Amino acid sequence: MTARVAGGGHTTRGGWTIGALTQDPEFLTTTFVVIDFETTTPTGYPAQPVEVAALALRYVNGGWTPGGRSTSLIRPPAFAPVTPAFTAQTGLTAEELMRAPTPADVLGNLDRRFTADKRYLLVAQHAATEAHLIHNQRQHCPTLARVDLLDTIPLAKHLVPGLPNYRLDTLLAHFSIRHPADRHRAYADVDITAEVFFRLIRAADDSAQVTDLAHLVRIAGRTAKCNLPTQSELFDVNASG
Repeated sequence: MTARVAGGGHTTRGGWTIGALTQDPEFLTTTFVVIDFETTTPTGYPAQPVEVAALALRYVNGGWTPGGRSTSLIRPPAFAPVTPAFTAQTGLTAEELMRAPTPADVLGNLDRRFTADKRYLLVAQHAATEAHLIHNQRQHCPTLARVDLLDTIPLAKHLVPGLPNYRLDTLLAHFSIRHPADRHRAYADVDITAEVFFRLIRAADDSAQVTDLAHLVRIAGRTAKCNLPTQSELFDVNASG
């Protein structure tokens, strides 16, 4: 049984608060894909992916339903060697990554999971990192490269003001989410980023601070670089007159 909460624009179902955001038709028809990359950053080059994980989610009947998962190591190029510091942080070795499939194979397979008949938004912690990396790999994943993003950092700043910072570990502590033993692996970081996203959407509903998907995008959205208009040159040297 659904009952109206006086003066709030919320409903309650089974003791849980359901806000306007999770009743918005656009929100309900969107597949949210939480994504995370692990990278090496060679001197003089942009970051190179060595692992990717993605978790597709839909909000159905008052809860989150997984719609598929993808995870893979990625072989780095020769100019992006695996450093001892990277191995110490992730546990991944150069020998292990040299046996991994190429970026073209991994990102191509991931790209084919995105179909034309669905609306998607990528979700990432500090989404600018994922946005730049995907754009730099767009030849391997042209469909993925046109999916816009949601960044959990500005969303958390909006909904949970006053934290000392908005790093992922800080958000885990704030929401009492268990810190995984394999932190800094893409598959683990995707799961905990998803948990943070769930808590933020719940906070949005509880506080009525976000009214619909368009409002969510205004707060935390990042347009994929492939979807940005191409800037014309300030001066056209071939123009007459």
